[in-house]
Amino acid sequence: MDADKIKKKQSLKVIISESIMVLAVVVTVAALALVVSGYWVNSDFKVERNGMLQIASMPTGADVTIDGETSSWLQRTNTSKVLSSGEHNVVLSKDGYDSWSKTINISEGLLYRIHYPRLFLKDRTPETVLSTVGTTFATISPDNEKLLLIGNTTEWSFINLNNDDLKPKKLDVSDYFSDASVAEGASVGVFAGSIVSADWDRSSTHVLLQTVSNGVTEWVLIDTDNIKNSINLSKEFGANFSSVKILDNSASSLLAIQNGNLHKIDVPGRLVSSVLVENIYDFDHYENEIIYSARSGTANSGYNVGLIKIGNDDISILETTSEPTKVGISKFYDEMYIETLIGSQFTLYKKDDFSKISDFQLTFNPSTMKVGHNGEFITMHHDSQIATLDMETNSVREWSVEGANFDWLDNDMIYTVSDGELVVYDFDGLNRRELAKNVSNHFPVSITANKWLYYFSDDNLTRELIAR
Repeated sequence: MDADKIKKKQSLKVIISESIMVLAVVVTVAALALVVSGYWVNSDFKVERNGMLQIASMPTGADVTIDGETSSWLQRTNTSKVLSSGEHNVVLSKDGYDSWSKTINISEGLLYRIHYPRLFLKDRTPETVLSTVGTTFATISPDNEKLLLIGNTTEWSFINLNNDDLKPKKLDVSDYFSDASVAEGASVGVFAGSIVSADWDRSSTHVLLQTVSNGVTEWVLIDTDNIKNSINLSKEFGANFSSVKILDNSASSLLAIQNGNLHKIDVPGRLVSSVLVENIYDFDHYENEIIYSARSGTANSGYNVGLIKIGNDDISILETTSEPTKVGISKFYDEMYIETLIGSQFTLYKKDDFSKISDFQLTFNPSTMKVGHNGEFITMHHDSQIATLDMETNSVREWSVEGANFDWLDNDMIYTVSDGELVVYDFDGLNRRELAKNVSNHFPVSITANKWLYYFSDDNLTRELIAR
């Protein structure tokens, strides 16, 4: 065979092999694109479009059972699995722990995330770690690591729950309250006020306290790192604030209502701004953007829902309502949202163009509206009734707790104490579990470092190991 024929055959083989390789790459990429888009070949060799479940747990490594079967694709948490569209029952279990379950609805081509399930050790032993005799009020920081104990003296206790040594740091607050007095020669004075509310900044170093004594309200910002940097806002500015909220992460900026008007407080500079918005009914903020509801003029002219950005004098009026409107602003993934609540009517909007996403008519009139962890859910409640909007599914679930009061155990769980029994729920009211007995309903409950459950019992701070 001559050289030309050999070269032609070799060239033909190269062309054919490269064509096959290109075709294989194209087919592979196309198949991957279809899989990413949710398409899958079922057991009958038919192509159907599925969704994906991404699931995590605390502690990690829980066994996953879907629709009664342990999946060979998804045996442990902290991974993902393609599922057919429609309802599926998911159960998490782990040796030595209780179980968790939920029925979910998978949508075609979409990702469904479940990151909040928490499993609790079954075999737990309560351990008394600190005597809290004399404590009348306690508050735990948002990171669940700091605890402030308040009593009827001017010496309060600050505790870092992450330390092995839970020895309290003493805070002398005698200089920061009008209702605090110290007798001559005494080392500890008397604190006669009642705590109405306590809010922490995100750095968990400052606590904003609202106190009442003899009918007079005071707002005091406590610096837990350096008590000498604390400030009585009411005395410093000679103002009767009806509401104060922390604006930034370190409590250097606050928002306050005085005489019905909204102001910004510069704490380090000891300055109160001019009026930002008049006749405020309700407001909320995300970083330096403020959503508000305010009377638009005369008593019968309705309420304006508006948006203002700190540092920018422009106010955007989004809508005018005939009734008082509660408002909220939040961020979920990379999208900003605005929430309004008029009576029992809850509405969710996109912030950018104020386009309506959904409307929900509740069966009760909530008195509060609160945005949850990472904007993933929004809770509205009145007494024991709760409505939860799950932003992941854009659905609302109404439910109720035992007793009239509830609070957040961590970023995703709600707890209540009824007749001394501590009961916890997921943020949507599912997975009710009874955790402890003989628990005080006057003080907070917390989970620290994802392993310790702290609560108060018989004038003591008690903890239980909930995860290994």
